[in-house]
Parts: sequence; structure tokens; C-alpha cells
Amino acid sequence: MTSRSATAALGIAASLVLTMPVVAQRAVKPILHGRHWVAITGKPLGATAGAMIFQRGGNAVDAAAAMLGAVATMWDVLSWGGETQALIYHPGLKKVIGINALGVAPTGATVEYYRSKGFNYPPEFGPLAAITPGTPGGLMTMLAEYGTMSLAQVLAPAIEMADGYPIEDQTANSIEANKSRIKEWPYSKAVFLPHLGAEREAPVGGEIFRQADLASTLRKLVEAEQSALKKGKTRKEAIYAAYDRFYRGDIGAEIARATREQGGLITTEDLANWKVKIEEPLSTTYKGIEVFKLREWQQGPALLQALNILENADVKPMGYNSARYLHAIYQTMSLAFADRDFYYGDPAFPPDEPIKGLLSKEYARQRYSQINWKQNDPNVKPGDPYPFQGGTNPFAELLRNWPPKPKAAAAATGHGGGPSGAAAGAMSFDDAFRAGTTSIQAADKNGWVVSITPSGGWVPAVIAGRTGVGLSQRAQSFVFDPAENPFNVIEPGKRPRVTLTPTLALKDARPYLSFAVQGGDTQDQNLLQFFLNMVEFGMNVQQATEAPNIASYQMRSSFGAHESMPGRMTLHESMPGWIRDELRRMGYRLDFARSTSGPINAIYFDWAHGTFWGGSSTDGEDYGIAW
Repeated sequence: MTSRSATAALGIAASLVLTMPVVAQRAVKPILHGRHWVAITGKPLGATAGAMIFQRGGNAVDAAAAMLGAVATMWDVLSWGGETQALIYHPGLKKVIGINALGVAPTGATVEYYRSKGFNYPPEFGPLAAITPGTPGGLMTMLAEYGTMSLAQVLAPAIEMADGYPIEDQTANSIEANKSRIKEWPYSKAVFLPHLGAEREAPVGGEIFRQADLASTLRKLVEAEQSALKKGKTRKEAIYAAYDRFYRGDIGAEIARATREQGGLITTEDLANWKVKIEEPLSTTYKGIEVFKLREWQQGPALLQALNILENADVKPMGYNSARYLHAIYQTMSLAFADRDFYYGDPAFPPDEPIKGLLSKEYARQRYSQINWKQNDPNVKPGDPYPFQGGTNPFAELLRNWPPKPKAAAAATGHGGGPSGAAAGAMSFDDAFRAGTTSIQAADKNGWVVSITPSGGWVPAVIAGRTGVGLSQRAQSFVFDPAENPFNVIEPGKRPRVTLTPTLALKDARPYLSFAVQGGDTQDQNLLQFFLNMVEFGMNVQQATEAPNIASYQMRSSFGAHESMPGRMTLHESMPGWIRDELRRMGYRLDFARSTSGPINAIYFDWAHGTFWGGSSTDGEDYGIAW
């Protein structure tokens, strides 16, 4: 055989390997097969809380609420003062419903205020990073509107855990690693560091971790509900009585008092005026599959844009994780996320985001035509979607000069009095890029489906006085300069544009997939590749959660100093050398990791057999139970 024919044969063999369905790939974890229900979330104990509620007759919303309460109590990269985003499939209405339980910037949170303190962006940690708590309101609203059980029943696992549960290594070690910052906040120090003065001041894995103040707060919510029921209120009214106690009663008063005591801005009025929003989600279709995301106050529409762009390509013949396929994914994400970085923000505040144009198939075709198929384009910019919704871009001048000159690193904060040195104690770029979040997936035999990505208030968090509630750090996702994003400039009452992005997909008007992932700016990157793994490459749901993928850093980080690293790509360490070489020739700067995704959790609906297939990746401590 000549060298040329040998080379050709090798190329054909590689092509066959890359393009054949990946159905034979062995997964590390088994599929979660269920007939009655599935419960998946970020920690084994959290999944157990969901299973307990299902076994007691609750529906998927009840179980999801119980899991949310459990993981918030476990500090599974969130706390009770964080934010909750959810998509719910309502089998009676046969539609997808959005839950927007993201907090807002408090009174006094202006560009001028933060700049007077020496900040270029809101800080990554501390009381000045806090927006109003959203998770309690989100949990109670979902339960009141779409659940079947009482708040007392759903919060029972969380209350028992707050009284004391065996903390796992991951959280215990995170507390120890962050103890110097935790000591800046007196209420946090009292909760997180039970061995103050010892060599190890945090708890150890397996130790009983007690949160008496949080247990008291959760019991107060149940007390408010039970009192309302005794007065003849309905189940729904009684749950909202508990909601009112949190946001307008003694709990909210203590949150506001303690936040301001520690240098923050949240007032009782901020809490009383905040409300959960029940919204119509956004959607697009990809090869007949309808994919749903929350609105443009979070990054989810970027996945919809990416699917619109990729629909113009013939993805499957490129070959799974071939150089051409990875290049197509990277360039598509660069285009969609550039639009995210410039156009996404809180739709309740002017100016109006051009979301109709951004999600139009015609705009996607224009963006697709801009892909350079030979080289990475490190200078991808936001497009102009306004003509695709019959308008003229009011920010054309900003667009021409985008991106603005990078700012210095965001400063860290102690007690809210201002910077303690440029980037002092700040997260690394990589840590910030993947910051926060867990995911919750639940489904039941009656057709209810819930996908949630709650986050905020992760360790190290400022605890708000004697409530036990850890405050969000989500204000850092705002910007100060309209030249960076005119839709996401901080102001009181406004929601920041966040990364938190649950997903539901329907096929033939029935649930097809429910999926979400932990991981900051990498979330919709991971979810795009997971979705294509199933739709284009024939993987089952567990294979698709475990499969190697790539991470791009070309988009602007939603955290810290909002930096970007054009051309950088993280590959799985198993990626063959010939693909590495080809990607380098295309201008990519490669690094490698054993884990290239956040922990993806998903449910696939097998309508042929009337069963659920649950998947939970091996990249974290996520866990599922099915029956």
C-alpha cells in the first residue's frame, strides 16, 4: 500500500469512527429507569428529599420544591438567599411555564455609588454583591400555584437537615478554604466555623453540621402557613401567608437590618416590593424539536440562537467531536454569546431587548454566513438583529466600537466599605467562569415536568443576621458602562443578566427532554453539546451527560472583571492527537482536563414504553433516584 493510500485509509477509518452513532459507548453511571417518577439534583441527600416527597404522594413540583429546600440548606453552591429559575411543563394546559425568581438590585445600588467606592464592577463577594433573595419566593410560588402538598410537608426534609445533617467533604472543604473571608462577617463565622481557633475551623466530612437560625426561619414559614390554615385559608393562600412573612414580616426585617449592619444596601421596602414573575418562556425549533428557555434576563436564549445557526449546517456528517464539528460548535457559540454579551438584560427596564430579531431564523442564517470555516475568528462581534424585527439599531455607534477597553479587575470587599486591593481574594478567571449553581430535574407519571437551576449565596456567603440565610452574590453580573451592554447597567429594582438556564424540549407536542447543568458561563455550552449528542449522534441520556465536550472562553465572563479569552478551548484529555493538531492549525489555544463539563442532569421521556430515562453525569456529586 502506498503512503498516500495508507493515509487515505486512515482518514476514512477515522471518519467512520467519528460519524457512527455512539450507542455502544459505555457509561460510568447507569441510566435511571423509572415508571412513576424521577428526582435528580446536585447531592445524594437532595435527591433523597425529592424521593421522600414522591413516596408520600407529591407531584413533580412538590418534589422539586423539596429538593430545592434541601440543596439550599446544604449550601450546594447556593443558599436560601440566592435565586431560582425554573421551567415547568403543565400537563393540563399542555404548555411550558417560566418561573423568574431572580432578585433585584437594592435601593442605592447605582453606578455612581459603586464607583464612589472604587469599584469597576460590583464586587464578587460581600454585602455589596447581594441582590434581594429569590429562592424562598420561587419555591413557595411554584408550590402554591402548581404543587399539591403543604409547605410543612415540602420543607420537612430541609428543616430536619438544618437541625443537623452529616456534611459532605465538598462543602466542608470549601468552607475551610474560604474561612479567612468568612471571618469578615460575624454571622457567617458563627455558622460556618464551629471549631474557631483550631487548626481546621470548618466542619469535616461526616460531621453533623447544625444551622439553628436557619431551622428557626424555616419553622417560622411553616408557622405562618399553619396559622393561616387554622383561620380557614386555602392551601394556596396559606403558602402565600408564609411568603409574606419572609418578605414583609419579621424575617424580612431581620434580613434587611443585618445586611445593612454589615455594609449592604437591602431595605425592607426592597424585600416587600419584590415579586416572583410567572412568565411565558422563549422557544425555537431544531429539526422539529421545540426547545424552551427563560427570557433574556438570563443567557438561555443564546442556546436557542446557537440551534438556529447550526440548523443551517449538516452537523452529523461532520463527525462527533471531529475538528470540523468542534470548530462549528465554537464559532456558533462565539456568535450567539457575543449577542448575549451586548443585547441581553432585564426586559422590565428600558431599552427593549431586540429578542424577536435575535431569535429569527433569517438572522441566524446571516450569522451562519459569517463563520470562517478555516480559522477561529477571535474578533467575533454582536450582530445587528434590529432589521430582522423591522427596526433600526439605536446602539449602532456602541456596536461599532465594541468591545470597550477592558477594565481593571473587580475589587473584593470585606464589610462593604470598599475595595481591599485590586482583585484581593477574587476568584480566578476559570473559577469565576464556572461559578455557582446546581440543577434539579423532576418528572412524574401524571405529566408534570420541572427543570430548575437555582444558585447564589454560595460559600463564602454573608449570612443575614439571625435568619441563617446566606445572601446572593449575583450583583456582580451587572455592568456599569453602557458601551459594554446597554441593557444590563445596574440600577435599583433591576434584575442582572444571569447565567442560570434550565431547559425543556418537546417533540410531537409532548415532553422530550428536561435538562440543566451547573457551571456559570459554560452552562449553555454544555447543554448545546448534550442536546446534539442525543439528537444528532444517537447517544442515550446517560451517555450524553458523560460525553466529552469543549469549553470556550471567547464570550465575556458574567463574573468578576468580565474578561474574555478569545481562541482558548478546553478539550477532554482523551482527545486524539490528530484532532488537537488540526485545532491548533485553526488558531485555537488548547488546554486539557479530565472533566470538561459541569454536572449535567437530564430526563428523557420514552413514550414508546411509557417510562422515564434519567441521566446524571459523573462530573460532580449529582445524584438521582427513580421509581
